[in-house]
Amino acid sequence: MGFTVEDMLVSAKDKYRMKLIAGVNGWANSISWLLMVEDTTITRNFKGKELVVTTGFGFDTEEKLLELVHILDKHHAAGLIINVGPYIAEVPEKVIQAADACDLPLMTVPWDVLMSDMIKDLTVRIFFQSSVDEQISLAFIRAIEHPLPDTAYREELSSNFDVDGEFQVIAFTTESLDTMDTRDRRQIGYRLQIYLENISHNAHFFYYNGCFLLVINGMDAEARENIVQGFATRAKRRMPDETIYIGEGSAVRDISNLHLSYKRALFTVRFTMGQNKMLGRFDELGIHRLFYSVSDTLILKEMGEDILKPLVEYDNKHESELLATLENYLKHNGSVSSVADEMFIHKNTILYRMTKIRELLKADLDDGEERMFYYMAIMIRRGQHILEEK
Repeated sequence: MGFTVEDMLVSAKDKYRMKLIAGVNGWANSISWLLMVEDTTITRNFKGKELVVTTGFGFDTEEKLLELVHILDKHHAAGLIINVGPYIAEVPEKVIQAADACDLPLMTVPWDVLMSDMIKDLTVRIFFQSSVDEQISLAFIRAIEHPLPDTAYREELSSNFDVDGEFQVIAFTTESLDTMDTRDRRQIGYRLQIYLENISHNAHFFYYNGCFLLVINGMDAEARENIVQGFATRAKRRMPDETIYIGEGSAVRDISNLHLSYKRALFTVRFTMGQNKMLGRFDELGIHRLFYSVSDTLILKEMGEDILKPLVEYDNKHESELLATLENYLKHNGSVSSVADEMFIHKNTILYRMTKIRELLKADLDDGEERMFYYMAIMIRRGQHILEEK
């Protein structure tokens, strides 16, 4: 997860007497760059994950500091360090509250600390961790693409992860991600990563094959759930113009099985997009998990399209709803009253439609096995675009 605020605090707590006074929920924010800021002009070019240091020369009032906090939150900065002294003798309580409200880590260092030394030291650490992160990303990609033999990537990852332990892949995407250039994609990746709070170094976030991936290692279900749900809440609130889709793969044992969790996460996020839902979990997809495992997609095409073709053609020609009626009829186990209530249609209309459906399909829909056959065909057809991309 890069060089994080937590990493910085560990190394700077004693050396630079750095204190975290607000925004504790952002302690896992990774830092892309560290720079001195004494006015807000430069923040217009922020791309995300910047860590700002200020002496307060240009922010010597409570109002100016509050404005800075809100700007950094808007631009998805990693945090703010205030060099307390002549310009800001004490951080105002309202500024602390504002940083807490938006989970922006707010740190202080004493005036006698040499800012140039601190910035140089932390910048070197950021560069070093960025290089390590790139190597980790490439190792995970090799684990996905070439799971066996696993000697090379297993050795590379063993110093940071329990390669014999449990892994899980979570995929994130947007409707426009595939059309973004590298700069825009990196920027949205920074924003997404900022929303993944409370993740320590048993996880790694990177872009691969059209999605952002979060690989989790040795994390219990409750912790994972809190991270994903918290991310979904923050993303929905802070990125209202960009719909984020999340797909959780299954947890697998051993790094050599990471590719299975990845493929399931990818299938799930595409399925979730097709259902217009924000979050999906492969282990909760029910019978749809069988479609993921079918390698002969021609069979699925025949079941999803050819079998239902008479109803689709009739609906297109007459602007009717025979296919939707059949789906509801099968979903409600043949209860005409339930179908009528759900579709807000008189029971006689449902009975007429079911007669027409039986005639077109030449089907005995009183037979349980045949009903299941057609219901599966409907489900396959609804997710056909996902199955074709699998």
